[in-house]
Amino acid sequence: MTPTTDVQSGISYMAHPLALVESDEIGEGTRIWAFAHVMKNARIGWGCNIGEHCYIEQGVTLGNNVTVKNGVNVWRGVTIEDDVFLGPNCVLTNDPNPRAYIKKSADSLVETLIRNDATVGANATIVCGVAIGQYAFIGAGAVVIRSVPDFALVVGNPARQIGWMCQCAQRIPMTAKADAVCCSHCQRPYRRGENGLVPVSIRADVSIARTSERSTSTL
Repeated sequence: MTPTTDVQSGISYMAHPLALVESDEIGEGTRIWAFAHVMKNARIGWGCNIGEHCYIEQGVTLGNNVTVKNGVNVWRGVTIEDDVFLGPNCVLTNDPNPRAYIKKSADSLVETLIRNDATVGANATIVCGVAIGQYAFIGAGAVVIRSVPDFALVVGNPARQIGWMCQCAQRIPMTAKADAVCCSHCQRPYRRGENGLVPVSIRADVSIARTSERSTSTL
């Protein structure tokens, strides 16, 4: 039997024999690969993929269908919602001013939230205390020191926004003062909201247009 098929039996998830899994809160269909360590009281949803040499600390919450690529450490105080992608060796933190000689309690750690469907690129660093918006895209190697709006594309150190990212994972150029944008790849329309872009329901727009046509015809 090969190492990748020699997994723990009698459970609803797969764990490589060289993984250390201490949590009882792991969803169905999740895969945990060699040399990963999932601590007790970490909560992992269904369908997740935890790569090699990952560390999931106690108190962490991962949603459903989360991809954690190799070499990622997820620390207490980090919450990751559904369908998030964490690229290889990206860095998450929970203490903005650490000192080796100052020991802090769990209550003093600073929380970080990564919203659903966001992508964090390889080797990117997320400084604690921020929120990464839904469908946001953090470029490889970026250093994020402030919250990122929904659908925003950010790169650099410190990270700055250079565009928007569509649900189809294609870049939408930023247009100054534009209240509406459209993806040139899949034609999805968006409007600006309080926290980034908001998808526009095409079906709702068609319904409104038809209503307007009927109102005009009766005049």
